[in-house]
Amino acid sequence: MPTAKLADLAKTIRSKNAGTDKITFDIIFREKEKYELVKKSGVLTPETICKLYGIERERIADFVEFDPAYAIKFTIYRRRPSGSPGDSDVFGCQQYAPLLDIEVPVE
Repeated sequence: MPTAKLADLAKTIRSKNAGTDKITFDIIFREKEKYELVKKSGVLTPETICKLYGIERERIADFVEFDPAYAIKFTIYRRRPSGSPGDSDVFGCQQYAPLLDIEVPVE
């Protein structure tokens, strides 16, 4: 089955702090068709996020498919507060990379 990388379908894939204890992720599509393709494919679910980031389901604070903006958003609890000793990404802006290579069936 042909696939496309999520990075090739989405307009924006980003992560950022949502307060000191959470990181939020945005996957935003320019076209409704690509958004619906990804949404209906089932490749982006809370379970997928858990596997991708090696986290327990309890660490996902929110997971939303937001139709008006053609966006999929989710928020996870950080392992430690932003800026605390041992935190390697104070702004949470480097956490989106694992999402880029997700393969989405395109048929």
